[in-house]
Amino acid sequence: MTKEQYYAFIDALLSAEKTEFHDFEKQAAYFDGCLPIEVMAERGPDTLLFGPMKPVGLTNPHNPQQKPYAVVQLRQDNKEDTLRNIVGFQTKLKYGEQKRIFRMIPGLENAEFARLGGIHMNTFIKSPWLLDAFLRLHQRPNISFAGQITGCEGYIESAATGWAAGYFAACECLNRKAVLPPETTALGAMLKHLRDDSTPDYQPMNINFGLFPTIQGEVTAKGKFRKIKGMDRKQAYCTRALSDLKSWIEQL
Repeated sequence: MTKEQYYAFIDALLSAEKTEFHDFEKQAAYFDGCLPIEVMAERGPDTLLFGPMKPVGLTNPHNPQQKPYAVVQLRQDNKEDTLRNIVGFQTKLKYGEQKRIFRMIPGLENAEFARLGGIHMNTFIKSPWLLDAFLRLHQRPNISFAGQITGCEGYIESAATGWAAGYFAACECLNRKAVLPPETTALGAMLKHLRDDSTPDYQPMNINFGLFPTIQGEVTAKGKFRKIKGMDRKQAYCTRALSDLKSWIEQL
């Protein structure tokens, strides 16, 4: 999109008719990692430029000097490549408005929509107050929870907590002591989040470096302390996690 096309698209989003929430939905909060595009646009006209329409790192193969102001990503949705998904465009716009506005996207003027966009509500429990460290209910330890309902967000995260719950249950059945993964690993950091009662407003979370124990720096060969910044810090988190994960697996 050019600058003019982008802001015309934003204006259309802001003025479009939206589906009303049912009474039972009105108390629900949006998950920040999966906001409807019109809600992002309401937070500021440039918000989408830092989200699903971010143009960084893309060039025009027909004119390398021409940089896009905003982009829309289409992802192949079936093997035959007859369906494409508009990435990051979850929405509460009415169906007629979706067709009108999304056809403003260059190249989609004559698009046929096999399925229009929507959002869904996920239910999750307050795990820090209901579950123990091994994902069992305090009141009914014969019942375990795993996956999105615990307050982890994402496919890999949900699968990982499912694996952990299975491991914990297997240890119990075999009368073995379960060993929690180190909090310096992604799995350990996620399990720690599920028992973090430091804030009453417990919210779902994807795995991210903010959940890991902080690394401020390292001691150099000369015995001096060096702060670790930027990508070096992320690499340090990964190096530490892999080392601690290996030790944990050997312990198991």
